[in-house]
Amino acid sequence: MIKAFTQHPETVGESYFEHLGSAWGFAATMAVAAMACLLHGLFPFAFQASGSRRIRDLHERMVTHRTAHRTGRR
Repeated sequence: MIKAFTQHPETVGESYFEHLGSAWGFAATMAVAAMACLLHGLFPFAFQASGSRRIRDLHERMVTHRTAHRTGRR
């Protein structure tokens, strides 16, 4: 049963709690981006680049982290 909680985090070089923190960080960033997009829909002059910037940042964090782990530079 414990393996179900640790198998995936181990594949990305994290403990369960490190992975939990990382996932929650991504979720919080996505929630902020979603709110910026919703507000941008109502007020087109506001938050013109906030959503796309956060998506780029998340992509870079995930790809950079994955690449660093594969090359052993964690």
